Amino acid sequence: MHRLKTEAAKESLLRRVRRQRLKYITVLPSLITILNGVCGFAAIAFAGKGASGGINHFSYHKLQLPYFAMAGYMVLLAMIADMLDGRLARMSKSTSSFGGQLDSLCDIISFGVAPAFLMLKVLEYKLTGFAESNPAIGNFLLRFIWLAAAAYISCAAIRLARFNVENEEDESAHMSFVGLPTPAAAGVIVSLIIFHQEALPELSAKNAQAYLIFENAIIYALPVLAIGMAVLMVSRIRYPHILNQYIKGKKPFAHLMRVLLFLGLIIWSRQAALVLIFCGFAASGFAKWIYYRVGIFRRAPKWGPQSPQEEPPYPVS
Repeated sequence: MHRLKTEAAKESLLRRVRRQRLKYITVLPSLITILNGVCGFAAIAFAGKGASGGINHFSYHKLQLPYFAMAGYMVLLAMIADMLDGRLARMSKSTSSFGGQLDSLCDIISFGVAPAFLMLKVLEYKLTGFAESNPAIGNFLLRFIWLAAAAYISCAAIRLARFNVENEEDESAHMSFVGLPTPAAAGVIVSLIIFHQEALPELSAKNAQAYLIFENAIIYALPVLAIGMAVLMVSRIRYPHILNQYIKGKKPFAHLMRVLLFLGLIIWSRQAALVLIFCGFAASGFAKWIYYRVGIFRRAPKWGPQSPQEEPPYPVS
């Protein structure tokens, strides 16, 4: 009797699964989401080519970039695709669970695996000579780099899985993020690598001493930053949605001035602008969290349960 009930339950479950089989998808947002994943795969391919090609450059018509820098730009292109697919889906009112799952699968490639692999290959390439001359310290550094890359990928996967569970498809729910978004975390890593590959060689011709200082600072800071980005991704610190909070709709005049300032910075030096924008965004949420945390401790004796207006203005969990 128990066996018959078990078989009946299995058959009922199979019927429900068949009923829930996917029949329709939105083609354009899905194609853009897949473009996101393809760009992430291209970034991994360029990073591998840079590790084996050394100082060789990627050339296409008039475009000539180091392979590592090209990998970084592929991640940035994936970010643009990631912004467009969700926007198109919400504008056409065609958001679905399939689109959310596909987006997260592509995000883990472009903003999880690709930045970690790129960082790993850049640091391995730079530390090869050092590891040969100092085997003990070199082996320790290489293991630490692997640990940092593994921690980054793991936390990126956790961040995306948590987002899938907690996310709401309503546009009003996309005003802020809990934890550093994976594209922003990837941006911190790839912007420093792009700056290292493109801007520093120009500096070496003018000032060799400054070049060595900046290069060593970036090389040794990258694994530490990767671990820091991993912690911020799985944290409960809130980060604003830049497009929805500061650009979309009617905003104060100061917002226009900030946008013009950023555009001017990009025109002056896109490599330095990328570093300042991504690192500044990642640091801003943590700095705001610390500010309100300290403010809460200072004002704690004055607080009481009298009214909800006395609650802290920023989430501290």
